[in-house]
Amino acid sequence: MRKIYNMLLMITKFLWTKMEMEQIAKWAYIAFVAVAIVMGLVVGYMTWNNPADPAVADTDGYVTLIMLILGIVIGVTSITAKEITPFLIATIALMVAGTGIGVGIGGVWYPLSRIHDLLYYWATYILRYIVAFAAPAAVIISVRSLFAMAKEK
Repeated sequence: MRKIYNMLLMITKFLWTKMEMEQIAKWAYIAFVAVAIVMGLVVGYMTWNNPADPAVADTDGYVTLIMLILGIVIGVTSITAKEITPFLIATIALMVAGTGIGVGIGGVWYPLSRIHDLLYYWATYILRYIVAFAAPAAVIISVRSLFAMAKEK
């Protein structure tokens, strides 16, 4: 057990010295978006396969919670001052697109169900999880920006 701990410690030190914090944050953000996409595909398929299954709702809740936690991690640790404005604009665009999920009959992605129902579920859940990831990060970054502006005055 001690050997495994020492090996993990050595790998962590190596990665930490080789990669700057900004690079780690960039790769973490990319990894978290990839997780949102993969889980959107999985839960979308589960919903398409059996929408009345309570396991779908449970899985959706857990995935949303995980994405919220990952968004908090990104919001607290990784967005630099020069990235604040582009990140917030992108998050606003995602949230506006996310509100389109419930617009009208079946939402903005509903025409995809005319091609195949699975496409509708995939698009809906992928966007839902990306928004669940980006929203808490945007809130934290916005609050940090407000505090920074208040300190300047």
